[in-house]
Amino acid sequence: MREYNLLEKLVQVSPGMEIWWDSSPVIFSNWCQRLLTKAGDGDRDTLEGQFGRMLNCEKPDASLFRGVTTNPSLSLQAIKDDEPYWQEVTRELIGKNPGIDKESLFWVLYKEVVRRGSEMFLPLFEKTNYRQGYLSGQVDPRSSFDRDAMLRQALEIAAINPNVMVKIPGTKEGYEVIEILTAQGIATNNTASFILPQLMDCARSVQRGLETARKNKVDLSRWRSVITHMEARFGDLGGLRKFGEEKGIALSESDVRLAELAIFKKAYRLLKEGQYSSKLLSCSLRLGPTVDGVLRIWHLEEKAGANIVVTCPPAFIDEIINFPKQENITFEKDRIDHEIPKDVLDRLLKIPYFERAYEEDGYSRDEYNSHPSLVKTVEGFSKATDEMIEFVGKCLGKS
Repeated sequence: MREYNLLEKLVQVSPGMEIWWDSSPVIFSNWCQRLLTKAGDGDRDTLEGQFGRMLNCEKPDASLFRGVTTNPSLSLQAIKDDEPYWQEVTRELIGKNPGIDKESLFWVLYKEVVRRGSEMFLPLFEKTNYRQGYLSGQVDPRSSFDRDAMLRQALEIAAINPNVMVKIPGTKEGYEVIEILTAQGIATNNTASFILPQLMDCARSVQRGLETARKNKVDLSRWRSVITHMEARFGDLGGLRKFGEEKGIALSESDVRLAELAIFKKAYRLLKEGQYSSKLLSCSLRLGPTVDGVLRIWHLEEKAGANIVVTCPPAFIDEIINFPKQENITFEKDRIDHEIPKDVLDRLLKIPYFERAYEEDGYSRDEYNSHPSLVKTVEGFSKATDEMIEFVGKCLGKS
């Protein structure tokens, strides 16, 4: 095992890049212990050094992790990581809220998970003068198409801690909420976004919100905006290969990864050229493809040099730490600016599913809510929410 992992090397050649932890930080210690347990004797000291650099409690501003993304699925994982602990927390919440119903208890517990996680990153938030150390707390995914409900939930989430960033889905109603929150100086993370029209719609919505905030002299010292591109959810979950087959075009794993990267790179260029205030956030990353018998990580390699956020779940970080033949992976400092091969792009543009996703005006705002990737993502997040409600229901029944 090498002393410095590939994420550390990526940051070294990418000024402004931030690595975020894509899970609740409350599970970080247990995750470290599990990796140490399965590591070979010769790797444990190296691993402990990497863990200490990932989250440096003594020097928060020296930590590799500069922020956190969470959602209902990740909060559910945090609960499952230590159910007895969270059962006790839930019982305490029941005691403080006599007569509380199951739905209300879920929301109180969810906000408690957000609160405990965000407190772990408050030192970094304060050390960086409120620029980093944010934790994203997501509105209830079941409310993804309900503007007023999302706005009400967003204000509650934002009030949990000063470093809590509100995560809003890329629905028609979501962009209305993002503009309103921005106008109030509330930090936002646009999630469930997969296509260029969504990414640019968010950037413009944020700009309009900022104009309103400045006109009203709103304090923006604790404001940030990130726009999430859920990459593999566009290519895999959304069914790019299937849409290619409908046009008689067979897509390889390389083609799918390049399709996702083409959208991201174009958005990165447009945000930079337009001097937008939002920062792109890359998530839903995958290893691959395998090229000439060598496993690559194009989702990381092709972003080298980018001033972006890259958020990584524990399982992906485990894969990166233990990546085979790391010497095959090199990070070029300006790779983000390299174009996707023209022959690949020309072939992809023959597939309407990709063609529309790659054009700024490929979708109207009214069409976002029916995009396959968004529909399936919201369904998955909602299912995790239902499981959290089931968990608190059991706790409520035992109280």
